[in-house]
Amino acid sequence: MQRRSRVIGGVLAAAGLTVCAPWTSQAAPPGAKTVTATLFERPFAQVAEVCTDQLGPAGYGYVEVSPAAEHIQGGPWWTSYQPVSYKIAGRLGDRTAFKKMVDACHAAGVRVIADAVVNHMAAGSGTGTGGTAYTKYGYPGLYGDQDFHACREDIADYSDRGDVQNCELVGLADLDTGSDRVRTAIAGHLDDLRSLGVDGFRVDAAKHMAADDLAAVKGKMKDSGFWVQEVVYGEGEAVRPEEYTGTGDVDEFRYGAHLKAAFRGGGLAQLKSVADGKLGGDRARTFVDNWDTERNGSTLTYKDGASYLLAHVFMLASPYGSPNVHSGYAWTDKDAGPPTGRDGWTGTHAAREITGMVGFRNAVGSAPLTDWWDDGGSVIAFARGGKGFVVLNNGDTALDRTFATSLPAGTYCDVVRAAPDACDGHTVTVGDDGTAHVQVPAKSAVALHVEG
Repeated sequence: MQRRSRVIGGVLAAAGLTVCAPWTSQAAPPGAKTVTATLFERPFAQVAEVCTDQLGPAGYGYVEVSPAAEHIQGGPWWTSYQPVSYKIAGRLGDRTAFKKMVDACHAAGVRVIADAVVNHMAAGSGTGTGGTAYTKYGYPGLYGDQDFHACREDIADYSDRGDVQNCELVGLADLDTGSDRVRTAIAGHLDDLRSLGVDGFRVDAAKHMAADDLAAVKGKMKDSGFWVQEVVYGEGEAVRPEEYTGTGDVDEFRYGAHLKAAFRGGGLAQLKSVADGKLGGDRARTFVDNWDTERNGSTLTYKDGASYLLAHVFMLASPYGSPNVHSGYAWTDKDAGPPTGRDGWTGTHAAREITGMVGFRNAVGSAPLTDWWDDGGSVIAFARGGKGFVVLNNGDTALDRTFATSLPAGTYCDVVRAAPDACDGHTVTVGDDGTAHVQVPAKSAVALHVEG
């Protein structure tokens, strides 16, 4: 049975699994470092600091930032997803702050993905965060009534492609992306962000725009950069994620749901087939959660504690897809906006277990998965073709066992539990036969790699 949540930042639907895909390759953002950290709703000035102090040193390849465009006023997080112009004048910072952030991240070796809201404009009327007066279907100097689809009603039937892509997502003014004028305006907006150094885009609500329309926008750009698109899978729906793989990578929402099922009691052994029923690994961006899914309950969240961290260890250790680590803020009210200061952020991107596994991911590269082992329940282990080895214990008791690791003989640092610059006694010795005796506490993991 399909589930859907009304969220302004993109409609979320979690459902069953279908087509099988090989678990052999990862998605292809350019560069050797393919892990992204999404710093949801972080001010641009803070993102610059995080790139310099945390993301760059940890080996992240990308940072994704929340929308930069001027938007409606208000406290909730979803106000960022109701643009009123394409000026960089939102609550996260102005054009100068945005440019400084991009430059700082690049200096730290981290590329920047901008969240681009181009399916729609704001509902209602008022004055935006940058001073622009607007009405629904009227955004001065940018769009008028003729630039929007004729359907002025909410989407009612997700089995009808026309309804999904021509009607309104929770009342937001739906741009006619089949119009050459609209395509040109969107391409100009994205080109402007590229001129500031942005390396690529997360295309919000891509599912609500025809794949051909997005391809046409991309074709109008001077240099389109890397794209990843939000296309939520829904059982029996007309629009499917694989339609968008010709334009770029696609967020694989079924992955997070699969991890939740495994880590919440379904057993980790099922993760051996984690790629089944999903996009091919060369086009899938994977995540444990994002800001939509953590609020509607379809995935694990930071509130799941140790299991949440273990799910990240698995995602970063396995070869399927290109991992995205969501790092937001603590909340009780699902609509609550971000903290106004430096407290209240989850800091998931900087958790020791996760930063250690970012290094693991970089070290093993595209090495194949080998030597899978599971106990049929809460414990799994696997190697990455002679370059890495990991054991995950989601059980309630410690594990003490000898494993085939595929690694060369030597003493390795356990990057899950060790400090960033010292093993601090967390070492594992691999014998000449490639085996290692490993002790793993309950709700924990051990990970070794050739560069650790």
